[in-house]
Amino acid sequence: MTMGKDYYKVLGVSRNATDEELKKAYRKLALKFHPDKNKAKGAEDKFKEIGEAYEVLSDKSKREIYDKYGEEGLKGGIPGGNAGGGGGGGQNFTWTYHGDPNATFASFFGGNDPFQSFFNAGGQGGPGHQTFFRTSGGPESMDVDDEDFPGFIPGFGPGMPGGHGPGMPGGRPKRKDPPVHHELKVSLEDIFRGCTKKMKISRRVLNPDGQSTRTEDKVLEINVKPGWKEGTKITFPREGDHLPNNIPADIVFTLKNKPHQLFHRDGTHLIFKKTVSLKEALCGTNLLVPTIDGRTIHVQMTDIIKPTTEKRVAGEGLPHPKNPSRRGDLVIRFDIVFPDKLNSATKELLRDTLPNA
Repeated sequence: MTMGKDYYKVLGVSRNATDEELKKAYRKLALKFHPDKNKAKGAEDKFKEIGEAYEVLSDKSKREIYDKYGEEGLKGGIPGGNAGGGGGGGQNFTWTYHGDPNATFASFFGGNDPFQSFFNAGGQGGPGHQTFFRTSGGPESMDVDDEDFPGFIPGFGPGMPGGHGPGMPGGRPKRKDPPVHHELKVSLEDIFRGCTKKMKISRRVLNPDGQSTRTEDKVLEINVKPGWKEGTKITFPREGDHLPNNIPADIVFTLKNKPHQLFHRDGTHLIFKKTVSLKEALCGTNLLVPTIDGRTIHVQMTDIIKPTTEKRVAGEGLPHPKNPSRRGDLVIRFDIVFPDKLNSATKELLRDTLPNA
């Protein structure tokens, strides 16, 4: 099986790396390639790749699936999987990286901008030397290489002269994590009728000690209204990771139409492509056309059908989102099939019958 990305190689660790080794590798690379610090070409893509690798390898269930099936298995669907991040109600596990490495960074370090703490005045050693270190618990402390922060004097943390790090008592207030985005794929039939979708997410929540965390699954229920447009956003406030020094992110689902075998959506209108013969196009025909609610309707065509011809059937499209009692149209477009060949007698007949223009 093709393994896809090698997350271990991305973080520069062995396949049997411990949690502590993963944390150390991530914090070093994340600081090195953070776009606020590293303006080199490709640094932002590297930063995102590092975040995705850590999201997988730091989660026991995702790491087990990845070790067995690789990236393609993790993202493509593994029967019987039960990790977070996918839709509820199915038997196959699929995971997609939320695409926001800053959320991973903020979750790990306990804030969106730990760099600020390195350069704020007033810390131990004078301006530029206030640290973000913690002795234990809370956000992950940073192992900072001197080459990453020239002139930085490590070793001053809580309990040393110079004050508090971010998010600690007396420090800066909590920051809200950036939104976490997911696609909500919905069929046209569900858009027509309305439906309820249950989406299972996996998040970290605080234990009773207020510092350590555990992974918890939660099912979010979305009531899709008839006629909702593609791109509609559904937001669940503060349903992201609950950590000691953050305000949980909003979880945002964006509606996306599933491809349909018969229809293509154009707002509230449905486009249906009908194949007709050249004879039918010239002489007229009675069409049998399916509808979104499973019926078949008769549509009589008496005029000549051209490649640009459209036939509208009013009220057979999707509901208007603000007025579901009104519906768009079913728009029939045509694909005219020409014969591969004609015998001489037929050609002569057509030549005599058809007008020159």
